[in-house]
Amino acid sequence: MDISLLITYFLVFIIFLLILLHYGLHGTKLGRSVDKIPGPKWYPIIGNALDLFVPIENLWHFYRRAGRDFYPIYKLWIANWPIVVIRHPDDIEILLRDNKNISKSVIYDLIHPWLNQGLLTSTGDKWRARRKIITPAFHVNNLHEYSDNIIKKTELLIKNLKEEAKSGDVDKELLPIVSRIALNIICETIMDTKCNENDSEQDTYMNAIRNIGDIFYYKSVRPWLKNNWILSKTSKGRDQLKTLKILHAFTTKIIKERQRFHDESNGEYLNDFSMSPSENSGQPSVDKKTKKKSNIIDLLIHASKFDRGIDDRGIREEVDTFVFAGHDTTAMSIFFTILLLAENKDIQTRARDEVDRILGENNGIMTINEVQRFTYLERCIKESLRLYPSVPLISREVTEELKLKHCTLSKGTILNIAIYDVHRDPNFWPRPNIFDPDRFLRENIDGRHPFCYIPFSGGLRNCIGQKFAMLELKTIIGGLLHNFYLEPLETTANIRILPDIVLRPAHPVHVKFIPIPK
Repeated sequence: MDISLLITYFLVFIIFLLILLHYGLHGTKLGRSVDKIPGPKWYPIIGNALDLFVPIENLWHFYRRAGRDFYPIYKLWIANWPIVVIRHPDDIEILLRDNKNISKSVIYDLIHPWLNQGLLTSTGDKWRARRKIITPAFHVNNLHEYSDNIIKKTELLIKNLKEEAKSGDVDKELLPIVSRIALNIICETIMDTKCNENDSEQDTYMNAIRNIGDIFYYKSVRPWLKNNWILSKTSKGRDQLKTLKILHAFTTKIIKERQRFHDESNGEYLNDFSMSPSENSGQPSVDKKTKKKSNIIDLLIHASKFDRGIDDRGIREEVDTFVFAGHDTTAMSIFFTILLLAENKDIQTRARDEVDRILGENNGIMTINEVQRFTYLERCIKESLRLYPSVPLISREVTEELKLKHCTLSKGTILNIAIYDVHRDPNFWPRPNIFDPDRFLRENIDGRHPFCYIPFSGGLRNCIGQKFAMLELKTIIGGLLHNFYLEPLETTANIRILPDIVLRPAHPVHVKFIPIPK
């Protein structure tokens, strides 16, 4: 038979098979329930592919437009993936308060080659067990110990900026410097690993983070790349392999250094953990006489040593997760808060006056006690997180039928929460695009829907490190305000956004640091 005829028959067979699959899916309970929800025009088999196969910046604008045009809920089809996007606080509350539908969606499978099934991506009993192991690392007593390192790193950043300022005002690309300090802090606090100030490995790691984010979104609109064999045959697959080697090498080094420390000390420090579980947490606690903090990596190694459901692979999963999530989300929040303060001079002045007054009462010395009193600065940070939530979207899989206010979703639906959009919903936030820290005065919070502001998610799967993050944010930004005037070189309105795993600018953004005479 002629080869061209064989190819024709094969193509006709594939098309016929795809048509059968399409009508088979849309004829199911899942397909019918999703198709009742409004959304952008889609086509058989390919769904919304024509909308999604665009440059990543355009993809961000598409999601924003769809959220406005089909408020308060819309659906997309990415081939055979049914995706429903919600942004109304009533629907968000129902989902986040549900104790059954807590599984992350198939979209998170796309970062399993990197994070595997750490706390961010795992579910069920594994997630609950890991959360119990890690929770003591963020106890309030540990925050006091962590604060010393955060303050030292802030002072070092200030010193370096002042050294550069000896020859004039400092014009700095903002993201690299805030990413570096955030990475140093996360490694030296909850990982208890020493970082060198000018370590080139850190720059390589941070570049790899940005690269893996690009790969993640590339795969998220191409479901067939979920197949590792197909992915391996593409340039993106090869790029992912190189990037993963960099990311895993960085965290493997952290783990090996800490394990070597415990081997050389014969596990003496790990033995300081009491195996008598506390009444509330069921977790090991540190003997008060040792006065040593229970950081994440030691809690994980301890759990592995005493066979508490985690092995070396599990340790790597959690270290990968927390080194990434613990520094990248914080860096983006510092980034946007500094930009907003720089372009809102009156708010910047008010925040600085508060910091100066409080530090002045302690001879200019910053401790956690002073940082905790930066109440107006905290409102500035919260308002920045409203406008620019570090994680703009989270995704769940509906594992049991879920009745929302605006629809009922069947098992198997991918359900996304558009955090960025709910934070700018004019129905809950008057003048939503205006930077106004007084939105977080107690009298303005009372009566506001509790789920119209969720920068740290909510419910069972809320951010475990949010108190640590706020302490870090207030310390770094407070220290900078006390020592520098911030001048904008670009407004936030002109910053192009990438829908990365975290919110990220599409281009370099600079800020001018002007030293304050002391």
